[in-house]
Parts: sequence; C-alpha cells; structure tokens
Amino acid sequence: MKIGLEVHAGLPTKTKLFCRCTNHSKEPNTAICPTCTGMPGSKPVLNNSALKIAFSISKALNCSSSKTIYFERKVYFYPDLPKSFQITQKECPIGSNGFILLGDKKIRIRRVQLEEDPAKILREDGYTLIDYNRSGRPLVEIVTEPDIQTEEDLRMFITELKSILYYLDVDVEQEIKADLNISLSEIRVEVKNITGTKNIIDAARYEIQRQEKLINENIPIEKETRSYNEAKMATISSREKESDEEYGFIFDSDLTVYDISKIKAIKPIYASSMAKEYSQKYGVNESQILEAIQFNKNSLGFIERFEKNYKLKNILNSISLLQRYGSKNDVETLEKVIKIIEQGHYPDQKDIQAIESGKEITINIKVANTQEIDKEIRSMIDGNKNLLKESATNKKALNFIIGNIAKKLKVNPRLVSERLESLLSSEHKVQ
Repeated sequence: MKIGLEVHAGLPTKTKLFCRCTNHSKEPNTAICPTCTGMPGSKPVLNNSALKIAFSISKALNCSSSKTIYFERKVYFYPDLPKSFQITQKECPIGSNGFILLGDKKIRIRRVQLEEDPAKILREDGYTLIDYNRSGRPLVEIVTEPDIQTEEDLRMFITELKSILYYLDVDVEQEIKADLNISLSEIRVEVKNITGTKNIIDAARYEIQRQEKLINENIPIEKETRSYNEAKMATISSREKESDEEYGFIFDSDLTVYDISKIKAIKPIYASSMAKEYSQKYGVNESQILEAIQFNKNSLGFIERFEKNYKLKNILNSISLLQRYGSKNDVETLEKVIKIIEQGHYPDQKDIQAIESGKEITINIKVANTQEIDKEIRSMIDGNKNLLKESATNKKALNFIIGNIAKKLKVNPRLVSERLESLLSSEHKVQ
C-alpha cells in the first residue's frame, strides 16, 4: 500500500498573493479587485511576505531550492476560477526533495509550491453561490512521495506537519485541506479536497477498504478522482483523473523570474525533537512534554524560562493545572503554582483562582514520603493482580489503586499516580 498527500495550507499574510486585498475578510465578496477577480488588463504583483513564509516552510521541511523561481498558469475551466487559470508552480517550485522524520521513518517531500487559492463555491438546493474573497489568497501546496504505508503513519505525518506549520505562524486551527493519492495495486486513485485531520484519516480508511474489496473480488480498480462525503464517511466517484498535459501549464508572462537566494528563512521549531531532548535530559515522559508544547508556544516558552530553576515534571503539571482551571496564562501566576507543587501540593480550582487574584493559599494536604506511598502501592497491587493485568488495556483501572491509597494516606492522588507510573515503568516492575 502506498499513500501520498497533497496538502494545502493558507499563509498568514495581511494581503492576498498578487493584490492588496485583505486576506482576512468575512462578508462575501467584500475583499475583491480586478486582479483577484481576473478582470481583463489587471496585473498581478507578488506578495514578498508570502514568498518568505513559503520559503521558510520549504526549509523547515528540509527542501533544497533553486536560486530562482517562477510561476506558471494551470489552465482549467471552473466557476471558482475567474481567470480560467490558476497561478501556481510546477517546474520550478520554491522547494523540492525534502523530508519529515517520524521517529526513524522518513517521509519524503517531493516539492513545496506557492500558489493562489481559487474562490469558494457554496452549493444550495437549486442554486450555486461564489465568494471571491478567497480568490487569490496565498497557499502552499506540500506534495509528498508515496511513502506513507499505514493509517498511523498518516496520522503522525499530518500532526507533525501541522506542528511545524504552527510554529511558523500558520493558522492550523483553520483545518488544512488535502488530496489523498492511494494505490494498493498499480493504479492510483485520488481523493480530492478533504478538510480536517479526522476526515483525511476516515477517507483514507474507507478508500483502502474499498480497494481491498475490489482486489479480493478480482474487479479492476479504475484510475479516477473521487470526493469524500463526510456524512456517509465514504469516497464517491467524481470524474476521470486529469493528466498534467490536460492542464496546459505555461509560464506566466505577467510575472517575472524571482531571485530567492538572499531570503532568510524563519527558524523552524520541531516540537517532537525538543520533547525527545527534554525527555532524555530530565527523565520526563516524552509524550507528556510533546502534548504540552506541540501546539502551544506559551508552554514551550514557560519550559525554556523555568527549566533551570524547577523540576520539569512540576513545570508540566503547573502548565496543565493552569490550562484546566486558570484564566491567566502569565509567567508570574505559573511560577507561583510551580513553587506550590514543588512543596508537594497540587492546587485545585479554588486554589488557582485564589493565586490569580493575588491571595495566599494554605497548604493543608499531607506530603507523604515516597517510601510510604510505594509500600502501599505494592501492597495494593499484590492484592489485585487481575486489576493490574486489566490496566494494560484500560488505564482507568488503575484509578482504583490510586484512589484507595490517596484516601488511606490522605495524600493528593497525583502524587500516588506519579509513584505508580514510576514503579510500573521501572525495571523492577511488580507483576
């Protein structure tokens, strides 16, 4: 099985790619001009900010770049394309031959190209509306090689890519769009215009199962373009797959050749790599660190600020508590919470609210020593062997042990949970 992706992500610029219309309008058809609506005689002018962001994305994805780039016209006829062509890149993209690492596995990036977004089509019963506000907005298209082989690979790739884009200020909350290319045989099927990570995963799962069924029944798989129906969670035949020749790519003579050799790329941040480094340095669970920083710049900033002064585990727990109970996301409040946790107390919602209002809180919860807690954990486990086996597939089963020990010793359940996790993951795990 081979899966390739064509991912489209909007760029965080103030204006569109080839005109000065705003990139953030809401009311339909209020941010349009002769250029982005394709009026005769209008001329495009490249947005340098979009160029720099796209170049930075290509470098973050380990792509190589030519000294110069240029744009081409992808010719096709559709209501969302007022010029009857899209300004894009094919032969000379802004980046090529890159990769993303998923652990030890490399997913190759064929190219990263800068292009304009078509308009938005809204279909209702009996009529169609078009909003040209989106026409001309800057996009990057990221095309992978067919190196994705499992559903988990696909999920990990999308998450890692979104994290890289997030740290380059791309708004990943506005879900990315993707085209899937899936082949279980020699024939490749494309599923177009899927929005959102969940839908991409669901569409891939359905299409794989559909192709497997055809192969098992000796029915030929057709080379075609399909769409994804979110309500039915199924892919539906749309049209025959076009070839590049049918698009009639030609050099866009309204634009020039651009020298990109002197552009300084924005420094990328790889949250997964940083989580691994922090885990190795401080002995904290890697997934816990990644959960905190993968899509949270503030959390990463807090860790970098406090890591030399406090235990990383306590910093992460403090961040988690503020995210759950707090309204302030500032350095001063966080440090107060860290200091309290360093003393062995985990503030509840009332405590957090008191801290945020500047009040002093009284620590009344007993801090049992680790030997006392460990002794109770071993005793509880010895009397509940079946419960421990069940916890391998159901983590909530451990709550019985945690709750009983916390009640008996009158200590915070989080302390018991930490010791239980430590004992179960050690080389002297109690069976």
